[in-house]
Amino acid sequence: MIFLFDSALLALGDILFLSGLTMTIGVSRTIRFFTRKDRVRGIAAFFGGIFLVMCRWGMTGMILQVYGIVNLFGQFFPIAAESMKALPVIGPLFSTPSVDSFFKSFGSTGSRSTRLPPV
Repeated sequence: MIFLFDSALLALGDILFLSGLTMTIGVSRTIRFFTRKDRVRGIAAFFGGIFLVMCRWGMTGMILQVYGIVNLFGQFFPIAAESMKALPVIGPLFSTPSVDSFFKSFGSTGSRSTRLPPV
């Protein structure tokens, strides 16, 4: 259990995550993403978690980071779950009503609506 929250490895993972995100979407988009005013709570929680991991509070920092990631990337979870339904082994699991409603609840809190207007 002690190796699960090794602060050095968690800090390395945080650095690699941020550098990978920057290399994937670019520097300007990364800065724009982490400076959005509608996501202040998630941004503060995520970077606060990184700070706690760097201060060797691994478990507390990871809990805070998970909260921040859910707030930052919550709108992506329903999209990912929708594509998981097409997979052969775990597709039926993601098609069950309870799992489907769980993932759809993430997208409903965002400021932008992804639904089309009725025709």
